[in-house]
Amino acid sequence: MTLREETPMAIPDARMLNPLQLAYIGDTVWDLLIRSRIIYRRRSPRHMHKDAVACVNAHAQTEAMRRIEAVLTQEESDVYRRGRNAHTHHAAPKNQDVADYRAATGLEALVGFLYLTGQEERLLHLFKISQEENTDAQV
Repeated sequence: MTLREETPMAIPDARMLNPLQLAYIGDTVWDLLIRSRIIYRRRSPRHMHKDAVACVNAHAQTEAMRRIEAVLTQEESDVYRRGRNAHTHHAAPKNQDVADYRAATGLEALVGFLYLTGQEERLLHLFKISQEENTDAQV
C-alpha cells in the first residue's frame, strides 16, 4: 500500500522530467516526512508548526543533503545535481541563502525522483540518515 494513486514511474521516464517537476512533488513528500516525524512527538500544534518550519527550509534541507551525500548512488547524485543546477524563474526567498536554496531544490528533486519511481524504502533510508544529527528542532 502506498499513497501513490498511479503505478510507480519507470526510471527512464522519471529521468526525462524537468528537475523542477521532480522538486515540485519532492517538496511535498519531504514536508510529509518531516510532519510525520513531528506528529509522534505529541506536541502542541504551535510547537509542531515551529518544528516543521525549522526543518522544512533551505538551510535545514541543505544540512540534510550534506548528511546523505556520501551514501548516494551515482544516479541519485546525478538527479540531485540536475535539481541543484535547475534554473528557477524566481529568486531565492529574502531570508534564504542562494546556495542553500539551490541545494534544497536538488534534495527535493531527489526525493521526488525516488518517490515517483517507487523507491520508498530507499527514500526512507536516506531520510532517516538525513535526520540523525538534526538537533535544531529535535525532530
